[in-house]
Amino acid sequence: MKLRQQGREQVDESALFRMIDQMRKIVTTAQKTTRKARRDADRRQHLKATAPPVKATPPPDADMDDQQADNQPPAKPFDQIEEW
Repeated sequence: MKLRQQGREQVDESALFRMIDQMRKIVTTAQKTTRKARRDADRRQHLKATAPPVKATPPPDADMDDQQADNQPPAKPFDQIEEW
């Protein structure tokens, strides 16, 4: 509040510094509130932006019948293996 609105004609130095401190606290509180609101809005925006879950594809062997799997030739081993 302004000191003159409180009915004070003469303002002493300590009252002036108390008012400055009070205004700084108001600014700090407003900044924290704004920062929190902005972060909360970003979190909510992130939740809205998530894509719906994708249906999992079955493994490739699941499409083969057991008879087809039996007719497949065995896998050949590698001729050369590079050692690291």
